[in-house]
Amino acid sequence: MTCYCGNKETYTACCEVFHLNKGKAKTAEQLMRSRYSAFVLANGDYLMQTHHSSTRPIQEKKAIVKWSKSVDWIKLEVLETTKGLENDEEGTVTFNAYFYEHGSTELIHEKSAFLKEDDTWYYLGYAKN
Repeated sequence: MTCYCGNKETYTACCEVFHLNKGKAKTAEQLMRSRYSAFVLANGDYLMQTHHSSTRPIQEKKAIVKWSKSVDWIKLEVLETTKGLENDEEGTVTFNAYFYEHGSTELIHEKSAFLKEDDTWYYLGYAKN
């Protein structure tokens, strides 16, 4: 089975490495994909750990996990990346995340901002256009 994030690799060879803290995302897109897989698996610890401390919604962790478990995740589509490569300090990733909730297919469309600190990528929040 391919990874939840849409890569051709298995989950074990892809996002699980990050979820188990056995590797660091090298790019903003790689972090975003691993966060999507964390939503699929309702891995609140990873979602908080990879959310930048300046915007981390720690009080919302339980609600995020509860919601993540309540929907059926369908797929992730990465539409565009800007910067966010290994040598960058910031970047954006625009994506669509599809899920099934209350009898219909829903969509999260987001342009996410990422920031690298101490050689580690973090999700900052919605990117300002």
